[in-house]
Amino acid sequence: MKSISKICLIICSVIICACTQNDVLKVTSPNNHIEVIVDVKNESVHYAINYKDSLFIKPSKLGFELKGDRSLDKNFKVIGFQKSHSNTVWSQVWGENKDIVDNFNQLTVSLQERDGLERKMNLIFKVYDDGVGFRYEIPEQKKIDSIKISKELTEFNFSKNDTAWYTPANFDSYEMLYKKAPLSEVPSANTPITIETTDGFFASIHEANLTDYAGMTLLKSKKKDNFSFQCNLVPWPDGVKVKRKTPMLSPWRTIQITDRAKKLVESNLILNLNEPNKIEDTTWIEPMKYIGIWWGMHLGTHTWTLGERHGANTIDTKKYIDFAHNHHIQGVLVEGWNTGWEDWGKKDAFDFVTPYEDFNLKEITQYAASKNINFIGHVETGGDAQSFQEKLDTIFSMFHGLGVKTVKTGYAGGIQTKGQYHHGQFMVNHYREVVKTAAKYHIMIDAHEPIKPTGIRRTYPNMMTREGVRGMEWNAWSSGNPPEHHTILPFTRGLAGPIDYTPGTFDILFKNAKNRVKWNDLDDGTSRVNTTLAKQLALFVVLYCPLQMASDVIENYENQPAFKFIEDLGVDWETSKVLNGKIGDYITVVRKDKYSDDWFLGSITDENKRNVQVTLSFLDKNKKYRAEIYADGSNADWKTNPQEINIFQEEVSFKTTLELKLAAGGGQAIRFVSI
Repeated sequence: MKSISKICLIICSVIICACTQNDVLKVTSPNNHIEVIVDVKNESVHYAINYKDSLFIKPSKLGFELKGDRSLDKNFKVIGFQKSHSNTVWSQVWGENKDIVDNFNQLTVSLQERDGLERKMNLIFKVYDDGVGFRYEIPEQKKIDSIKISKELTEFNFSKNDTAWYTPANFDSYEMLYKKAPLSEVPSANTPITIETTDGFFASIHEANLTDYAGMTLLKSKKKDNFSFQCNLVPWPDGVKVKRKTPMLSPWRTIQITDRAKKLVESNLILNLNEPNKIEDTTWIEPMKYIGIWWGMHLGTHTWTLGERHGANTIDTKKYIDFAHNHHIQGVLVEGWNTGWEDWGKKDAFDFVTPYEDFNLKEITQYAASKNINFIGHVETGGDAQSFQEKLDTIFSMFHGLGVKTVKTGYAGGIQTKGQYHHGQFMVNHYREVVKTAAKYHIMIDAHEPIKPTGIRRTYPNMMTREGVRGMEWNAWSSGNPPEHHTILPFTRGLAGPIDYTPGTFDILFKNAKNRVKWNDLDDGTSRVNTTLAKQLALFVVLYCPLQMASDVIENYENQPAFKFIEDLGVDWETSKVLNGKIGDYITVVRKDKYSDDWFLGSITDENKRNVQVTLSFLDKNKKYRAEIYADGSNADWKTNPQEINIFQEEVSFKTTLELKLAAGGGQAIRFVSI
């Protein structure tokens, strides 16, 4: 791989031996803080995890129930094991950090049934300083050909009734507010689920490299302690969870473990457990900022369908392109440009390529190119994924021919293929096919209503970002996202990968949104954005996304000094650091631009105002900087005075300590420019 730079590779302690059925195998992290114990007890396989001096996960079962076949979960003997160590560095095409350290100890356990079929299964554990990944391997063998998994038996038996941040398990959506509760009161959960332990450390359960498999949710176990969970895979219509052939590798089950919450956000465990980049030429893959004809439809001032309020028309789109060109914005998204919206919910409602009569696609793409602006295509399926997949080459070849390099996809509503869910194996494979086909046509993807991120962006770096979160649009037609929502996301959903949250709404109270039309039953007429203006800027830094949308209509950006922060904002980073943070309360993030000496800081709080001190020790020791500060005004408040902002400058260095005064529901954004 051209993107990998090896600094060290050590293979050590390679041991293959025969073991008795009661043998216990152990593997630790390179710093010895995390220990994994694998125990073949009474011919069943269990694992446990210790962190420092604490038992975190008690012995937990591993294995499968197979439809029409004997379960693959007992009668095992260990026929061999292998230990190894690897320490390398690889470089991202784009990301929060340019270089990623991949340092782990590995244990591979080879199992075989003791009688009868004598089928084989391997368990692979990788233990990092920031967590554990383990997966199943069912090698090719005469005894197993087709595999139908009716249940994955993986357990997570937590040792104590710790505190969790989670959303309830849902096979179709991740667009929910996070709940905080003791593990004993969590009935089910999507992943990532994040845990603060009574022993003072933090953990998150998720998965990596979700390939040709069903998405994993967690379901409360029936064990007496009431804080144990089982893997619950999203099913096919016939109830089978996964249909595969041997050889088979499962996704990695991941347990991130760190001594501080901020280190969870800095963890690269999920990325490291994915395969290296498979796209040889990546010069066409470029992070960017964009605006779009989008927010007006959510407000109800414009429509996706053709009519007098149709947003996607040639005249208005050119205005957006002109604005982007004049304000250092690289792209313009247009939703509702194509026919079919009036037939929403019907099979084959969209052909995905025919523009409405008031939208000249060829003229618009040529005009955008003449202004050096990326036109971002939009493909909404309305859940008709099968029709979309059948037309992938037609759609992407059309966009490629028009010079379009980015496409936003959508799957709003239920999947039309009967009995299928967004997060089952059928759709997991669909989402992957979209990304792979897009790569063939040099197209980047922003997926909405997606499967959750599991680090596939490393393998296919044209998979730029995805929604999979209760994002900005919920503020337009519901009670909105509460101020604490943004201080939870980096420690939960953000651990999985980039978030297309789409911040940047400046008309917080919708005073400029004339002629709003209610189109959603969740809209009670009191909708608004529950932040200050300064927090909207800070979210661009805090919530990582390589395709960063400034979501408001352009009229609200005209003659607005705060928009300069968005103009100046970087989108691809040399390095990122979390300076402080407490889940649900506050967080401060800094990122260094990959192509300049500029640093950007974002700090946000929940509904409580607070002062946060940050030392600028991340800055270059040999330089002075101009801090361009966008702070909450002295009387700012998310409820009563959300748009008061104080913009000023001061000279700073790596020795400087700043006191960030964050209003209730507020934030602060800073650009550091070397002078």
